[in-house]
Amino acid sequence: MKKLILFFLKPLSFLPAICMMYVIYSFSAQSGEASGSLSYTVSYKIVEIGNDTFDVGISDDQLGYYAKRIEYPVRKLAHMTEYFCLAIAVSFPFYVYGLRGFPLMLVAGLICVGFAAGDEYHQSFVDGRGPSKKDVMIDSIGAFFGIITVRIICWTFLAPFRVAQRMEERARRKEMARRQAEERERDRRELARFRAAERRRAEARHFAEERRRTELYSAEERRSDSKRSAPKRRKSTDQGQALSRTERDKPARQASKSKSTQARTERSEQIPARRKPSQSRSANARPIKRVSAQTKP
Repeated sequence: MKKLILFFLKPLSFLPAICMMYVIYSFSAQSGEASGSLSYTVSYKIVEIGNDTFDVGISDDQLGYYAKRIEYPVRKLAHMTEYFCLAIAVSFPFYVYGLRGFPLMLVAGLICVGFAAGDEYHQSFVDGRGPSKKDVMIDSIGAFFGIITVRIICWTFLAPFRVAQRMEERARRKEMARRQAEERERDRRELARFRAAERRRAEARHFAEERRRTELYSAEERRSDSKRSAPKRRKSTDQGQALSRTERDKPARQASKSKSTQARTERSEQIPARRKPSQSRSANARPIKRVSAQTKP
């Protein structure tokens, strides 16, 4: 709300400058005779006030004489006073809007000098009056003193307030910078925490993936090992079955073997009995002589 009020009140600071320009324009619009009579009246009033104040005892004729003598300085002093007030009225709004130092003097001086030149050009169209470069110089001197007065007043009365405001602004900026640094540090910590959590999740996923791959690989190895060891087990089972079969058939083989040996012995016993008649028939036969190795020549 305060900023809104200042926003609408700041343009009103140019109002005194506008009023002062109108007063200067109205004085310049007077004819030469009216302006001269006004200057004489002011000069006469100044001399009269001085006579009454200091009790010099000047007569009425002498008052007119002295009034005519100071009329020209009073006229030029009036010019300086007008532009002195104009410079103050122009400098103040620019100071309100934040223009300081040399830029303020330059802008206010250019405005006052430009208005003085325009006012002298305006007097060229007024009866009994004309432009004068000397008046422009006098008006510029008055404007310069007005600008300097504004600078002195601002340095004297507004500088402490401005310094306090600057210190407050500096403290506010430091506080804001500290808060921003804290926020950045907090954001950095949160980002680091988030990255650490993401890293842990990624490591967990990687570990789970490696574990799953290991389990799959071990399952495949067991499957391949089972496939490779299946014929051996089958062979061993076949051997076991063969051994068990031989063990089962062993009594039968032994029985058959004993039977075969008995049959063989029986046949061997029966064969000599059959050959006895032949031996008796050949009893008269000539015996065969066997020559030993000793009787051999």
